[in-house]
Amino acid sequence: MNAPEPKSWVMDIAPYVPGRSTTDDGRKVAKLSSNENPLGTSPAARAAFDAAHGSLERYPDAGAAELREAIAGKYDLDPQRIIYGTGSDEVLHLAAGAFAGPGDEIIFVHYGFAVYEIAARRVGAVPVVAPDKDYATDVDAILGCVTEKTKLVFIANPNNPTGTFAPREEIARLHAALPKTVLLVLDQAYAEYLTAEEDDHGLRLAMTEPNVLVTHTFSKIYGLAAERIGWGYASAAIIDAMHRIRAPFNVTTAGQQAAIAALKDTAFTDASRAHNDKWLAWLTGQVAALGNAGLRAVPSRANFLLILFEGDVTAEQAYKALMDKGYITRWLPGQGLGHGLRISIGTEEEVTGLAQALREIVGG
Repeated sequence: MNAPEPKSWVMDIAPYVPGRSTTDDGRKVAKLSSNENPLGTSPAARAAFDAAHGSLERYPDAGAAELREAIAGKYDLDPQRIIYGTGSDEVLHLAAGAFAGPGDEIIFVHYGFAVYEIAARRVGAVPVVAPDKDYATDVDAILGCVTEKTKLVFIANPNNPTGTFAPREEIARLHAALPKTVLLVLDQAYAEYLTAEEDDHGLRLAMTEPNVLVTHTFSKIYGLAAERIGWGYASAAIIDAMHRIRAPFNVTTAGQQAAIAALKDTAFTDASRAHNDKWLAWLTGQVAALGNAGLRAVPSRANFLLILFEGDVTAEQAYKALMDKGYITRWLPGQGLGHGLRISIGTEEEVTGLAQALREIVGG
């Protein structure tokens, strides 16, 4: 029987699998699988969201003008060079859609964010995986993958799902060595968890260089994951091309207002960063103490920790045992991390409880 036939490259896509929110038996327990903010959402952002529901019959501002002005004001940017989307995921897809196609190549690192491969295959481009350096970004390996077919390089900094971080010197070295025809996409979804001294200067590059795009999200430290709001910054020419394929009215009215309020509530983001710093360091220490049981934590600068299981207890066994004890983590065999669990930093009670459960499971 004849029927519409999808493109072969679309059928090659392994669909994105989100972090689980319930156990195998349907229980809602501590969800540490999606890197959400354990402190919730800024009260100011929640109030702005609630206040924006009086005009549900009206389309949102298609140009997101007030939101772009707020972002520009916070980061000292040109609002005309800001693009926005349903999470930074959409912005990443727009970059691939505007600058790559069948036969082109898109590079990303081993153990990189799953959306990069999906974005590449979606447009018929060839995904090229650069080897890692102990789970971290290896600039020389990336440069070694560049060919005349390379159109984009995706780098998450800090990286998801490993939490590793490339310092600004390495980002600068990567950009300087890339051909000017290659778009360097710096995904900074977790950048707000860094100190000012750790800033990789990606936005500075995007301000002056014609081949750099930086993306951010409101889903992590701002606690607006449900509204799916992201943004990007690049040269006027890059942003113009991306806008041509952006869906109209892609950020809701309430979401725009909540994001504007969230940007202003620095007390909330400061508290979120301090909480993360404290409990990320604490959990890292707890895992180090279980080294004799074969556990190792990959150094992280994000709001999660990747724990490798290199002893008698496997990551799959720990994943299931933790779920039984009331903690859902992220097991990622589909990304080559069948030997690891990515665990979000939760509340104090969740983090301390998980550490105790982990000790019981591995016998530490």
